[in-house]
Amino acid sequence: MTQPLPSLYIARHGETAWTITKQHTGLSDIPLTPRGEQNARALAGRLGGRTFSYVFTSPSMRARRTCELAGFGAAARVDPDLSEWHYGAYEGLTTQQIRKERPDWQLFRDGCPGGESVAEIGARADRVIARLRATDADVLGFSSGHFSRVIAARWCGMEPARGKSFYLDTAALSILGYENSTNDPVVRLWNDTRHVSA
Repeated sequence: MTQPLPSLYIARHGETAWTITKQHTGLSDIPLTPRGEQNARALAGRLGGRTFSYVFTSPSMRARRTCELAGFGAAARVDPDLSEWHYGAYEGLTTQQIRKERPDWQLFRDGCPGGESVAEIGARADRVIARLRATDADVLGFSSGHFSRVIAARWCGMEPARGKSFYLDTAALSILGYENSTNDPVVRLWNDTRHVSA
């Protein structure tokens, strides 16, 4: 009997005040809202019964708290490479505010002045993926929206800019894996929010 192929489970952190207002939240440590905490707890039920060889979390308070409330805090290792996109001068701004100055700006094409370029975040995603694939086991990671979208694109061999095609809600669960072999990476589940309260 063949061994099942490993999977990467990705949980986006729960809701924060800035996710509600759609402000870019990179290095700012914004806590979860009460609803964000409730939805993080709901991840525990969604992931109940699953065992993971490794659990990793971004160093951000919002990701670490989501990990803890989901029941994986004791097992988690902090990985700075799972941090959200560094937005530089655009930290705390909405896309609408940025486009008042740069009407054609697109994060996944242009990156951020004083922050990370698309190539830089793509390289960071590649480092994470290389480490996770080397484990050859089921892994759970807690991170943020834009970075997780780049992970999905790079997992499938797409350019980092294709992350724009993978929309992701707060507290959503996604699974990256393989079809027939480790040479066939696929998105097995994306943006699952069945456990999230409206």
